[in-house]
Amino acid sequence: MTASSYIGRFAPTPSGHLHFGSLVAALASYLDARASNGRWLMRMEDLDPPREEPGAQAAILSALESYGFEWDGELVRQSERHDAYAEVLNRLFSHGLAYACTCSRKQLESYNGIYPGLCRNAGHGLEDTAIRLRVPELAYHFTDRVQGEFRQHLGREVGDFVIRRRDGLYAYQLAVVLDDAWQGVTDIVRGADLLDSTPRQLYLQELLGLPQPRYLHVPLIIQPDGHKLGKSYRSPPLARDQATPLLLRALRALGQQPGVELSYASPRELLDWGIRHWNAAMIPHTPTLEDAQLH
Repeated sequence: MTASSYIGRFAPTPSGHLHFGSLVAALASYLDARASNGRWLMRMEDLDPPREEPGAQAAILSALESYGFEWDGELVRQSERHDAYAEVLNRLFSHGLAYACTCSRKQLESYNGIYPGLCRNAGHGLEDTAIRLRVPELAYHFTDRVQGEFRQHLGREVGDFVIRRRDGLYAYQLAVVLDDAWQGVTDIVRGADLLDSTPRQLYLQELLGLPQPRYLHVPLIIQPDGHKLGKSYRSPPLARDQATPLLLRALRALGQQPGVELSYASPRELLDWGIRHWNAAMIPHTPTLEDAQLH
């Protein structure tokens, strides 16, 4: 690859500080980009102010810098991109590709997360309603670089999905597709919890005439009790004084094989080693077990 052919990104949500699972995803996206002589962009996915933890944005960026990460260009915040989302949403609505939905969570709780189309032909107005995208009765599939072939029938397994919430906030699925295309992202490296979101994004890309990036979904970090390591469950923030041991653990969680001689390396030296030795084919496709108490 040439220096201009690969554009990757890391896009944290500021609902809390970075934890070890976040570090694994950040490290994979960073090494994959740098090993390809590519660019690595930073985007803050701050779409949901009520869930945002005060000070989390600054803490995330500071933690990444203390662990040796360097990104290209200016930080992009989704909260500054609302006009772009609104323009596309209004276009989809005016062409009959999206519609307003007044269904409550209680009305939908018996449908197991698959929208049954109750408001598809109701003709509700845009005000104080959610907006859903009509999905085709088609299966969408792609080949993930780690997880292999993934297929999902949008009509049967998802149903029409929300692209703007009732409270006026834009949904992740719409924003991520528009921002990745706007930033020219060619390769998306992220956690496997977003694997089943990808067919929805493929459909949006097709509908809007946008390019399809390559995808690599890294395994989740799972507690011994089966819970995903995340902001909401026993997941301590990254300790600034533990950058070297935690980077070593993250490399090993990604199937890379740093030697014991790196135990006292600086974070920057570890990242440089990771770039030189990066092998995405070594990433396990199954979840990685980790002790909940990461020090």
